[in-house]
Amino acid sequence: MITNWTNTRTLILGAARQGIALARWLSRHGSNVMLSDSRSADELTSARESLADTSVSWAVSGHPLELLNNCDVLCLSGGVPLTLPIVQAAIQRGIPLSNDTQIFMEVVPCKTIGITGSAGKTTTTTLVGEMAKLSIVNRKSEIVNHVFVGGNIGDPLINYVDEMKADDLAILEISSFQLEQMTISPNIAAVLNITPNHLDRHGTMEAYANAKARILEFQTEKDTAILSHDDKGAWDLRNKVKGKLLTFSLHDLEEGLNGAYHHEGLLNLRDGFAYLPLILREKIQLRGDHNVANVLAALTIGHAAGFKLDDMLEAVEEFRGVAHRLEFVRELNGVRWYNDSIATAPERSMAAIHAFDEPIVLMLGGRDKNLPWDEIARLIAQRVEHVVAFGEAAELIEKAVKNSSVESRVDIRRVKDLRAAVISAAEVASAGDVVLLSPGGTSYDEFKDFAERGAAFTKWVLELS
Repeated sequence: MITNWTNTRTLILGAARQGIALARWLSRHGSNVMLSDSRSADELTSARESLADTSVSWAVSGHPLELLNNCDVLCLSGGVPLTLPIVQAAIQRGIPLSNDTQIFMEVVPCKTIGITGSAGKTTTTTLVGEMAKLSIVNRKSEIVNHVFVGGNIGDPLINYVDEMKADDLAILEISSFQLEQMTISPNIAAVLNITPNHLDRHGTMEAYANAKARILEFQTEKDTAILSHDDKGAWDLRNKVKGKLLTFSLHDLEEGLNGAYHHEGLLNLRDGFAYLPLILREKIQLRGDHNVANVLAALTIGHAAGFKLDDMLEAVEEFRGVAHRLEFVRELNGVRWYNDSIATAPERSMAAIHAFDEPIVLMLGGRDKNLPWDEIARLIAQRVEHVVAFGEAAELIEKAVKNSSVESRVDIRRVKDLRAAVISAAEVASAGDVVLLSPGGTSYDEFKDFAERGAAFTKWVLELS
């Protein structure tokens, strides 16, 4: 841990929002910062202009190993893999690795909540943030003075750490990519689930699960861990808990376990001998069991943080979700269109399918992450009438669906890109159907991220007539 960055030499790989935010903060605190990106100078014009008022130096069009010759710390942006030659060379030389979240955690003066998982972490983090903000509005700073929500979503919180005070609260979504370099755990750490994801980056499920587990590794007996009881990957981490353990479940909790759970249409909370009925499931605005699980997780986190019950329940009742996560776009000619562009793994697309009882026209595609498609193909054979496969993974998806749907005769169409997929889906959809963009693959074959993909989908759907 570096407490004084003056005259240090920091190399940052990746000039996206995390790298830019960290470069600005480190430069402000006296470090000699070199920001390296594989893109060309022309492609980085906007990024370079955003740091024009700093002393940050740039290395473009690659990551030459010579950059390590003047480097005390190597910081990785979220999308930078550990297998990159310059990262491996740094490890061999004994150069410490870090990132914006690690450095934020080293200097943050207030309590922290960290939320990770293969799915649902943005929805849960956002809802916990809404609970905290209501606590401030309704209780006049009884709990905390200011709330900061960010990390892997929104603005990196390193942008705001210098203005934070001891009585504030920082709520972070933390990805497995960030956790790989972290040696500090949040005061309240939640693991929502650990299911196959990012195997193109981590290589194996074991490596991926180990990265997720690091959110608990550096907690103390004074801290709180929250693990899903329904997800084996998360619940298997309970032996790593050093402080208080809370859980959440879509089913009754066995005796001795504390947390939020669902029972016969009612969400409840148990902590020791205290039992509280919370809210009817029907009052939750979000569709699908997976979103009920996210609400249960948020209620458990809010309870651990000491939020008032009324504030938590008000936040839940008013919460309508986050963009690109089963987001309703429009109804046209009796067909309802939904944007679930965030679903970048087949398992997330499966959760979206389970959220609907209506006939589904499913749009699958993008770039494959070396994840299996067999299980979703079997679900499609049971629940989906039409599939429109698009992008790089289209052929892979088509083969998986055809292999699993011989008897059910699912109609599958393969197109080049997302826009063609929208047109094709509109052609096959009938009144009463749901058209669901839940790709199961990343957006990088056509878009810079899932948000750009979701925005393009929404635009093209709204243009239909």
